[in-house]
Amino acid sequence: MAKKILKYIISIIVVSTVIILLFSRKNPEEKFYPRDYQGIIESGVIKAVTEYNALSYYIFKGETYGFDYEVLSAFAKEKGIKLEMTPEMSFEKRIKGVIEGRYDMIALGTATTSQLKDSILFTKPFAIGKQILIQRNDEDNRIDSPLGLAGKTIHIIKDSPALMRINNLMDEIGDSIYIEEITDYGPEQLLAMVSAGDIDYAVCDERTAKMYMRRFKNLDLNTNISFNQFYSWGVNRNAPILLDSINSWLERYINTKEYKDLYNEYFKRNY
Repeated sequence: MAKKILKYIISIIVVSTVIILLFSRKNPEEKFYPRDYQGIIESGVIKAVTEYNALSYYIFKGETYGFDYEVLSAFAKEKGIKLEMTPEMSFEKRIKGVIEGRYDMIALGTATTSQLKDSILFTKPFAIGKQILIQRNDEDNRIDSPLGLAGKTIHIIKDSPALMRINNLMDEIGDSIYIEEITDYGPEQLLAMVSAGDIDYAVCDERTAKMYMRRFKNLDLNTNISFNQFYSWGVNRNAPILLDSINSWLERYINTKEYKDLYNEYFKRNY
């Protein structure tokens, strides 16, 4: 009997040890490497990261839509490869993902600031936009000029191009603007927070904000924060051939009826 108990105890110890070892073993982190054009073609898949919004990428009734999604799909189709597009709401994580090689490119109209040019390579611009102030249609608190932001608190997406513009704006007006950076939220969430009265002011891209005006009718988008800016896609700095391939394709594609119809559908809607 004692021997049976001893064997049972030993078996329990062995099983417990195995379980502990299995669960305590750290899974090795998946490693990513930047790929250039040839590596992408050989794999048969181009991996892109974007933002889930009504302009770039969204799913409706099981179908995928969005300007950036549909344009990049046309590129992938011509090259005979599949498109794998991942929505990521964090601006910081999108940039980091391309730098690390998790994604081959950012398929999202991104303002081509000098700061970002140090991190990624930008394609030739295919759109123009600007940063605007999001506020409620309240005559008592409405700001008509960037000068009115002095001493105010505004919310922006963490590490977005708006941050540099607001820092420059503080120098221009000679006063403080208090910045709250929002993590893991996109423009839609910022607009919703302003509309609901949770925050008073936010800054985001004009093109994207206008897509949501029918939903948030109490918002005002008429105060510009920046001048017009070029918007482009971005690739890893170690992928110059991919950049050249996209640029040469875009030069041809933007002159097609297919592209012009897409552009009019997403950028010239009646809001």
